[in-house]
Amino acid sequence: MKLRISAYGIARDIMNGSSTDMDLTEVKSTGDLKNYLIDTYPAFKDLLSFSLAVHEEYREDDYLLNDGDEVVIIPPVSGG
Repeated sequence: MKLRISAYGIARDIMNGSSTDMDLTEVKSTGDLKNYLIDTYPAFKDLLSFSLAVHEEYREDDYLLNDGDEVVIIPPVSGG
């Protein structure tokens, strides 16, 4: 499955870039993708949390991905 991954903030720093195309055969859901990202980029483990959005909508870990999906990694945010 081919996915377009975009990253912002600390997630962009962890991935050394703001976007990449990935061809992932074992990834079926957003939860699988989170696990893949943690395995591939261990610094994601150090984040308190991060979310994924698919086609501009936040998705739970059980959301099934489709070939060609655009996924955005949303790092934890702080503010005041």
